[in-house]
Amino acid sequence: MSYYKGKVVLVTGGAQGIGLGMAHAFAEAGATVILTDADAEAGEEALKGLKSAKRKASFIRCDVGAEHEVAALMQEVKDKHGQLDALVNNAGIADPFIGDLEEMLLSEFDRVLAVNLRGPVLCAKYGLTLLRQAEHPAILNITSTRAFMSEPNTFAYSASKGGLEALTHSLAVSLAPDRIRVNAIAPGWIETGPWQKESQRYEPKHTREDKEQHPVGRVGEPRDIAEAALFLCSDRAGFITGQHLVVDGGMTVKMIYT
Repeated sequence: MSYYKGKVVLVTGGAQGIGLGMAHAFAEAGATVILTDADAEAGEEALKGLKSAKRKASFIRCDVGAEHEVAALMQEVKDKHGQLDALVNNAGIADPFIGDLEEMLLSEFDRVLAVNLRGPVLCAKYGLTLLRQAEHPAILNITSTRAFMSEPNTFAYSASKGGLEALTHSLAVSLAPDRIRVNAIAPGWIETGPWQKESQRYEPKHTREDKEQHPVGRVGEPRDIAEAALFLCSDRAGFITGQHLVVDGGMTVKMIYT
C-alpha cells in the first residue's frame, strides 16, 4: 500500500502479539514505524526483527499508564521524526481474568484501567499537536469483543475495553474539527503465540472445537487485525470515523448451545 510511504505510525504495545503484527504490516507498507512498549527486552527483539527485514523502525520504551512517560514519548517522536500520521492505541494488560469480585484487589483493577483506557487518552492528548499537522491523521484503538460479552471474573478488562469503545466515538466527535478520524478494531480470539518475545514464544495447538466455533473455520492471527488496521488508518477509509470493526471470524454472531 503506497499510501504509507513517507508516513510515521506509532504502535503502542508494539513489541509482541497483535501490536507486533501491525507494526510489521505498516512497515511492509512503507511506513516508518515507532514501536513503544513497557517491555524493553521485547521491544529490542522486535526492533531487531524489523531491521533485519530492512524496515524503517525505532523503539521507545514507555509505560502508557504513566503520564510523564507518554509526554516524554511524544516529545521524542517530535524531536526524531517531526510528524505523526497515525496513532495505534494497542498497549494493554491482556490477561482478562482478575479473580473473584470479593477477592479482587482494587490496585489490580486500577492498573488495568490505567494502561488499557487511560493510556489511549494520554497518547491522544500528548500526540494531538503532531496529529493536527498530518495531512490525513488517524487514531485507531484496539478494543476487544470482551467489550460486548464476558466470561466470569473479567471485570477490569471488560470495563477497560468497553470504555475504550465509548472513548472511540467521543474522540471522533471531539477531534473532528482537527480532521482526525478515530476508529476501533475489536479483535476476537487472536493466536499470538508465535508473535511473543523469544522467551515466551510457543507454537499454538488448536482443537477442532477451537476452530469450529468460528464460522470461518479457524482461530485468528495478528495479520487479520493488521489488514483491518492498514485500511482504517489510510485515506481509503476517509469517510469512516467513530466506528468499530469486529474482527473475530464470526465468533460473536454464532449461537452456541451447551
